[in-house]
Amino acid sequence: MTSLLRTARCVRPAFAARPASRITPIALRRRYASAATAAVADSGEQPYFPDEPREPIIQTSIPGPESKKAIERLGKVFDTRSLNMMADYQRSYGNYIADLDGNVLLDVYAQIASIPVGYNNASLQLAATSPEMASALINRPALGNFPQHDWAEILETGILSVAPKGLDQVFTGQSGSDANELAYKAAFMWKRQQQRGGADVDFSAEDISSAMNNQSPGAPDLSILSFTSAFHGRLFGSLSTTRSKPIHKLDIPAFDWPQAPFPALKYPLDQFAAENAAEEQRCLDETERLIKEWHAPPAAIIVEPVQSEGGDNHASPSFFRGLRALTKKHDILFIVDEVQTGVGATGKFWAHEHWNLTSPPDMVTFSKKAQTAGYYFGNNELRPNKPYRQFNTWMGDPARAILFRAIIQEIERLNLVESTAQTGDYLYNGLARLAEQYPQDIQNLRGRGQGTFIAWDSHRRDDVLRKGKGVGINIGGSGERAVRLRPMLIFQRFHADLLLERLERVFKS
Repeated sequence: MTSLLRTARCVRPAFAARPASRITPIALRRRYASAATAAVADSGEQPYFPDEPREPIIQTSIPGPESKKAIERLGKVFDTRSLNMMADYQRSYGNYIADLDGNVLLDVYAQIASIPVGYNNASLQLAATSPEMASALINRPALGNFPQHDWAEILETGILSVAPKGLDQVFTGQSGSDANELAYKAAFMWKRQQQRGGADVDFSAEDISSAMNNQSPGAPDLSILSFTSAFHGRLFGSLSTTRSKPIHKLDIPAFDWPQAPFPALKYPLDQFAAENAAEEQRCLDETERLIKEWHAPPAAIIVEPVQSEGGDNHASPSFFRGLRALTKKHDILFIVDEVQTGVGATGKFWAHEHWNLTSPPDMVTFSKKAQTAGYYFGNNELRPNKPYRQFNTWMGDPARAILFRAIIQEIERLNLVESTAQTGDYLYNGLARLAEQYPQDIQNLRGRGQGTFIAWDSHRRDDVLRKGKGVGINIGGSGERAVRLRPMLIFQRFHADLLLERLERVFKS
């Protein structure tokens, strides 16, 4: 494996961290000065963060003594049982996350796929400290009633500038769960509008009275179809379509909505082409049966391009094209949940671009790396026929939309989507070679051609995640035994070398 690496050569850290000090990002960058540049001098790459550390730094066990004190204090006022590590974001930089004890880890989990262009990115800091941002923060508008005068411009130059092809409108929201729930509401209103005969047909007296009693027809017997192992959020409606882990759903009342099987592919894909094609057809056939026979007819199908929380499960473009054909055939909506896959991580700005659909999805939901949330749509019939039907106080957040605009500009300035595609190929090939050496630790490697959206299964997954921190990498899991990579868009080949070298240390242990 050593021959695969160009940059991870047992070099000493470029600096010694001070665990007790509070260092501003500017001072931190000075201490890191030229470290990353030196580390990639022979790689041919220009680092996006030239002042990054040369490599991870481990000063103490994780959590160390200072982190333990902070965790104990936080635990008295906040639930810390799901805590991964106590981070110091003032000292985190680029691809590296720092803690309170002088440890600096290469972060390939990135706040569960949510940091797009690096910690303490200078371009984002400029946007965050602009007068425009200050106004949006301290005068936060209730956008449905009192939109700010430049809201259209903020949307057009930001969120809508990267809208999926064919979707030229947006409804903004607060989170990924919220985005999906809003999309479900839009789907239900669209379907009932169809059933009544169009947007101009008013509600009946029975519609109005029964809705107040949570009964049909005002509260219609409709559903959203999702898939086994899916994750679409933890709010009430979105939770009814989440099927990834029981702990998310226990004790919460849920709608009786259908779940179709998601393909369980066999790897390597080229060795099981016939079996996988049959498996995908089986899932499509069962999806169609549920559409036709479920007692509460689906108004929409929702699907993730990669089932992230549920185990990083993939399917082929042909499968998703088949789903789109089914929604067209049965006159229901096709919602693509790009909360985790969107904004460049798969080597395309939107993961569904890999599918080559003949017609776009009806709605695409987004959040995470966008740092804001909502759903894109193109059909005017998806606008409710009356005001206040799709409404809440904030209806999104101009401050977060401004930040997403800055993120988009940074992605375009550095050509980060193409870079992520190239880095992903390099990383996948390195992992494939590791899998040959450590077949028990890297099983069912998946994500080829999907940027850095890569995962594999491990019989000792939790041990790999724990030991990863000990060698300086912050890495995540999903499902029961998947190790998933979710690096930032500024992750480059020399970072991949560092990751591969440290993974090999873990596998050897």
